[in-house]
Amino acid sequence: MSRDRLINIGFGNYLLTGRIVGIVNPASSPMKRLREDARAEGRLVDATQGRKTRSILVTDSNHIFLSSIQSETISQRFAQEEEGKKEEKSKDGSEAVSQYSARDEGDAT
Repeated sequence: MSRDRLINIGFGNYLLTGRIVGIVNPASSPMKRLREDARAEGRLVDATQGRKTRSILVTDSNHIFLSSIQSETISQRFAQEEEGKKEEKSKDGSEAVSQYSARDEGDAT
C-alpha cells in the first residue's frame, strides 16, 4: 500500500495528493455553480481564512475545497510531490542495482 503525501493548500491546511481529482480556477460561471451546489449539499470546505478564493480543488469523494492560493502554485506543489515520489522510487531501484552490480563484480574476480 503506497503512502499518500500531503499538499499544502494554504494557512496550515493540507490535502492528500492521492485524493485530488482537479485543481481549477474559480472565475468561470460553471465553477461558481459548482461551489454553490457544494455549499447547498454540505460538501464545501472553505480553507481561505476569509481571503479571496483563488483556486478550487475537487476530490474523489466529490468534496470541494476552496483555497486562497493560486491554482498554478498548487499545481506546481503537486508536481513537485509527484517528482519527489519518482525520485524516491528511482533512488531505491538504483541502490538495489548498484548493490547487485558490486556483488557480481566481486564474484568475477
